[in-house]
Amino acid sequence: MYATNQFRKGLKVEIEGIPYEIVDFQHVSPGKGRAFTRTKLKNMLNQNVIERTITSGDKLDRANTEEREMQYLYKDAEGYHFMNQANYDQVALQEETLGTSKDFLQENLVIKVMYFNERPIGIELPTFVALKIVETDPAFKGDTVSGGTKPAKLETGASVQVPFHLKEGDVVKVDTRNYTYVEKVNK
Repeated sequence: MYATNQFRKGLKVEIEGIPYEIVDFQHVSPGKGRAFTRTKLKNMLNQNVIERTITSGDKLDRANTEEREMQYLYKDAEGYHFMNQANYDQVALQEETLGTSKDFLQENLVIKVMYFNERPIGIELPTFVALKIVETDPAFKGDTVSGGTKPAKLETGASVQVPFHLKEGDVVKVDTRNYTYVEKVNK
């Protein structure tokens, strides 16, 4: 159990049988009455964010979550297949469970699968991935290196904005948290 003075960003708690992650919190001590904590909590099952006020002294249950390192194998009609590298168990996750994370999955990518009560509920990608550009407008003479961006489709199907000078076949490093181009990767 966690008391309000133990709250921190990223802490995983359980409220009414649902796992939440603390996104933000603020301890408040009014002049009259008991102190309380305003919290923003992200539902780990459906990604909705709620606000909850918790009175000082109240406690929240620890969420029964576990992260397991797994390798992405392939996608088929059953879903996206992952393999636990420790014991070779395989699990298939549906597209709804993955959300936008599916846009960066490439074969053999090692990720973390989040489990709640022994049930997979989502994945955590590496912060950066290197992907090949498969479709983008050609570069033209006069385009500047630092001048602007153009859309590029990556090998996994994701689209990001890249500098004008990049072309099809180039490998780029992408930040998976916000779909942004970081740098060109030399082969």
